Amino acid sequence: MDADDSSTPTRRDALRAGGAVLTAGLFAGCTSGGDATPTDDVKTPTATPESGTTESTTESGPYTVSMAPMGDVAFDAPPENVFTVFPQYADMAVALGHGDAVNSVYVPEMSGTTMNHYYDCLDGVSFDWKGLTDPLSDGLSKELLFDLGSDVHFADPAWASTQNNWSQSDVEEVGSAVAPWFGNFYSGTHADPPEAYADSYQYYSLWDMFGKVAQVFRERQRYEALASVRREMLSTIEANLPPKEERPTAVRVTLSSDSFWTYHLNRPGYWLADTRPLGAIDAFAEKDWGQLWGQVGYEAMLEADPDVILHLWGMTPNYAMSDVRSQLEKDPVGKQLSAVQNGRVYAQGMRYQGPIMNLFQTEMTAKQLYPDVFGEWPEYTDGQPYPEIPEDEWLFDRTKVAAAVTGSVEE
Repeated sequence: MDADDSSTPTRRDALRAGGAVLTAGLFAGCTSGGDATPTDDVKTPTATPESGTTESTTESGPYTVSMAPMGDVAFDAPPENVFTVFPQYADMAVALGHGDAVNSVYVPEMSGTTMNHYYDCLDGVSFDWKGLTDPLSDGLSKELLFDLGSDVHFADPAWASTQNNWSQSDVEEVGSAVAPWFGNFYSGTHADPPEAYADSYQYYSLWDMFGKVAQVFRERQRYEALASVRREMLSTIEANLPPKEERPTAVRVTLSSDSFWTYHLNRPGYWLADTRPLGAIDAFAEKDWGQLWGQVGYEAMLEADPDVILHLWGMTPNYAMSDVRSQLEKDPVGKQLSAVQNGRVYAQGMRYQGPIMNLFQTEMTAKQLYPDVFGEWPEYTDGQPYPEIPEDEWLFDRTKVAAAVTGSVEE
């Protein structure tokens, strides 16, 4: 198991969040994260996907893959037409060589452009998002799922049951009449699932879930190659992190007109899989906002005065970091922030991260937090791909990742 968050059912340790509140926050671009120690994140991931499948070496015939809350899910063959909501599953499909099977993704231009910002560094890897359906443009639609006729729905049936105009019977109808559900949403934050799913729910790390999706596609070799790359990167990070007392204070935020949406750095959940391994001091670690995110004003931010500000969504088309920095510098309180004065306000990616995104976003965060240890983070230009980093300063090998994705890994 990969310890980027617990695979054991510890739901009651999480913050409770109702489906309506959660969905509203997702649409607003506000997503969330017990602080964990960095060493919890650098344990060796399993080299093979977890048990619960009849996957054979010949990859022929029916098979099952098991994941909560669905249990055992049967497949006749690897899916060729797959439904995704949030881009972590689209990124998984790309990583496993099946990006062209994706028929939908949340805000395609935002998700697809951001994914391609990373893929630009990988020879032969790209994601064609144009023409894909946004499954949440008018709220999750049962009719859309029937129209798409997918082979699998990479979405959590527990989450689907909380959406407007959805009942448990609707979820079951789609799962039996169209294609099975295969997703686990609440592992992202360790929030409580709907009560109907409470007894069957379990939390997984991002890379555990990726291993299970690899079983669905029967792409064990690609999974193992990518898991090995990540294992090497996390080992490098663990070996070089400075002592806790020498680490910077940091916040992860999204700037709005007169306040900051704020997110924790080190709490459980795969939405924090790129910050938790770095073990920075969360300037708002003691804050309990009672839901998946919080909102603070400029005065509260100045009181915390973090050394580093990580601006979520900064590498997406939705924000221009030049505007973010300008707004902070023009505000009478914002300009007093140490991170602003010292030029340590950085663009971050998306919390809806799959494995490839996670590799880049972890490297990015390491350089932003610890430039003296892991190398300087280059200036990021709005709207451009992930910046070029000298090969001797890579924290993971791009050539190995590209080889895994394109299928050129040696047997």
